[in-house]
Amino acid sequence: MSFVKGLVCKECGKGYEKLPIHVCEYCFGPLEVDYDYPAIQKVISRESIQNGPPSMWRYRPLLPIDGDPQVGLHTGYTPLVKAPNLAKALGVKELYVKNDSVNHPTFSFKDRVVAIAVTKAKEMGFDTVSCASTGNLANSVAAHAAEAGLKSCIFIPDGLETGKILGTLIYGTRLIAIHGSYDDVNRLCSEIATTYKWAFVNINIRPYYGDGSKSYGYEIAEQLGWKTPDNVVVPVAGSSLITKIYKAFNEFKDLGIIDKVTSKVFAAQATGCSPVTTAIKNETDMITPVKPNTIAKSIAIGNPADGYYGVKTTKVSGGWGEDITDEEVIEGMRLLAETEGIFTETAGGVTVGVTKKLIQQGRIKPDESTVICITGNGLKTLDALEGQFEMPTVIQPNLHSFEELYNNQVAV
Repeated sequence: MSFVKGLVCKECGKGYEKLPIHVCEYCFGPLEVDYDYPAIQKVISRESIQNGPPSMWRYRPLLPIDGDPQVGLHTGYTPLVKAPNLAKALGVKELYVKNDSVNHPTFSFKDRVVAIAVTKAKEMGFDTVSCASTGNLANSVAAHAAEAGLKSCIFIPDGLETGKILGTLIYGTRLIAIHGSYDDVNRLCSEIATTYKWAFVNINIRPYYGDGSKSYGYEIAEQLGWKTPDNVVVPVAGSSLITKIYKAFNEFKDLGIIDKVTSKVFAAQATGCSPVTTAIKNETDMITPVKPNTIAKSIAIGNPADGYYGVKTTKVSGGWGEDITDEEVIEGMRLLAETEGIFTETAGGVTVGVTKKLIQQGRIKPDESTVICITGNGLKTLDALEGQFEMPTVIQPNLHSFEELYNNQVAV
């Protein structure tokens, strides 16, 4: 049963049918899914959610598909890990890691949005899915297209991490690298989308695709015992995830599933690509596009599609935005791994590093509860760690060689 009435413009409120479109033809505002919330309220409850599958589909009435999910049946419901060691290192009492680095099947939060998008593509009769991607989305679209039996053609900026390139090619997709930034790739894909009848998950299917991220927020609230944390720190690329987490919290409140929304939402970016956090710190909602220059390539979008709404989310919630250097990104990756045994990609290093900075600034208080959003797996960005560690010492296979090495190290 579908609870989707259609699409509606976020700016002027004009309604549209359930079509593969994403921009209002009157004011050029972005379109979003229009839900029948009174009908949803009759069928959803804490009990119905808890009795649902251990995946994102436990929130099925709040997700924008018309029939049954076609792919990604095991996607979502990733661990919310209490992180006492990291909390101690950062000087706070209650810290959690929402760990989508173990999401199924491609180890990033993008599996949530793509499970929705590919299901919609099948519902709408497309035979080919496509996207512009900085890496994680490419992995996920290729994997879900293979599962769905659809063709795929994926576009990336040149110079992506080898792990993400190979992690896309393995699924048998056609992968095309564009000389330029993600924004150059996205512009080209927008032109292709008007010529080829393909489902571009983050262009013509974007209104549906984006709402897959709401499941990330629903899970945080459920896993905390039906409440929201005091703070959420979210990595920002196009700004969809940060807006959808906050939307999810408020939907739960409006439906009576949680009592209130207490969360301040913080945007985290790398200094080498920080158009959203720069706008926040300048106290403006005007996004100035930038040319990305950071190792955090998965969130390196210089002209974010939802940047205005990302800024708005931090302001309405009482949050803020911060960015950190590439050196601090690596430090964040190491800190999370060394304290909690979680290996995140560079985007996760951004959220950990920004959390540390926000605590030092006093924006996150020591006695507040905080959730750090980890959205991808560190095995995808091994290139960023080249030269950061000493290679292991080689010894002979005997006890004497070991003791000589061990004793020398202990003496040092």
